[in-house]
Amino acid sequence: MTIDDIRADFALLDDWEDRYRYVIELGRALPPLPDELRTDANKVRGCASQVWLATRRIGDAGNPSADDKLEMKGMSDAHIVQGLVALLFIIYDGKTLDEILKTDAEGIFASLGLKEHLTPQRSNGLASMVKRIRADAAEMLAA
Repeated sequence: MTIDDIRADFALLDDWEDRYRYVIELGRALPPLPDELRTDANKVRGCASQVWLATRRIGDAGNPSADDKLEMKGMSDAHIVQGLVALLFIIYDGKTLDEILKTDAEGIFASLGLKEHLTPQRSNGLASMVKRIRADAAEMLAA
């Protein structure tokens, strides 16, 4: 699934109630996060809900490059936030570390109309998740 698929599906849904249900369903489709990844180090600060994001670099270990990718796993204890996690994974899926740093995820959320339909707490949490993914990518790129 791509962000263009999400845009197309959103266009078919008439109201925000249906779009919220759709986002929640995306979250339910995420694989469960193993207990060993639910650590304090993987916990995202700045979210009202509990959110864990675990990332690791995918590429040639002997020759790290900006073309390496970021594998992401995550979950939240709140249904809508779990859906936002799924949307972030769709936005960043298949992108290199360099592309992740150049991707305006918050702009994509705004273009979907999600930003204006999230509570301020959820918007802050979303910004914290984006910041965390970008920081992980930047740290890996610098290594």
